[in-house]
Amino acid sequence: MFTLEDFYGKLQLPIPEGIGKDIGHFNVFNITEYRTKLNKGEMRYDRRSYFKISLISGKNTAEYADKVIQINDKALLFASPKIPYHYLPKEGEQAGYFCVFTENFLSKDKSGVILEKFPLFQPGSYPILTISNQEYADLELLFQKMDSELSSDYPFKFDLIRAYIIELLHIGQKLQPKLPTENSHNASTRITDMFVELLERQFPINSRVQRLMLKTANDYAAQLAVHANHLNKVLKETTGLTTTTIIHSRIFEEAKILLNNTDWTISEIAFSLGFEEVAHFSNFFKKHAQLSPLKFRSALKV
Repeated sequence: MFTLEDFYGKLQLPIPEGIGKDIGHFNVFNITEYRTKLNKGEMRYDRRSYFKISLISGKNTAEYADKVIQINDKALLFASPKIPYHYLPKEGEQAGYFCVFTENFLSKDKSGVILEKFPLFQPGSYPILTISNQEYADLELLFQKMDSELSSDYPFKFDLIRAYIIELLHIGQKLQPKLPTENSHNASTRITDMFVELLERQFPINSRVQRLMLKTANDYAAQLAVHANHLNKVLKETTGLTTTTIIHSRIFEEAKILLNNTDWTISEIAFSLGFEEVAHFSNFFKKHAQLSPLKFRSALKV
């Protein structure tokens, strides 16, 4: 998870006071001003611990969940902590603004907006929106207002900024494309493809501190914004296997790789694969391999 502290470190900026407190955090940035620092080193494909709304003018490649999208001119982008992403600037000029904020910050206005449930932040939504020159100009003015208020001494400036964020959310929602209704076959294929993408994005496990985040059928269903029973039905139709069977099979394959190619302890491997107890991992592995993890590793050395 890429944190706000990581974000400020990348921009070589001091970490704001109280960033971890429940009052929430907000900041807004001019892309032109911070472009060099933003492009220094690749931002890894990962989840962030904060929300981000970006107004971009320029050529970019966006990798977002299961999508790879080419941005050739002007766009409005929305990102949430639940879905991994990164943006790769391409050749030519880059301009625009972006703001980062936590859910705690927005909830202070008692508006009832729950960010994780807002349609733009739902898995399966279309969070990267192509916009016209006029729409860009209107949105640029909104970001400039946020930037101006942030440096003002107006006592209610954060209430006003929250109102601007909500306005951005509604503008983005209105710009959502009206997708054609999918037939059941196409919808099933799409859900299957997205499930497989989410599953494979978690691998390989490359370090002892890396840990599997999505472990159960319910975890994946939540990411895909479908009911777990529906996901299971779709996967059985398209693959012949249940959700749990597919997940467990992939975890088992990774366990064999780690036992064979690393010197990690069984406890470290169990932790990385999302098991709370070593015994649970050992029972899981033995069920699939008919050998304990230790005996499997020993057999590889014979």
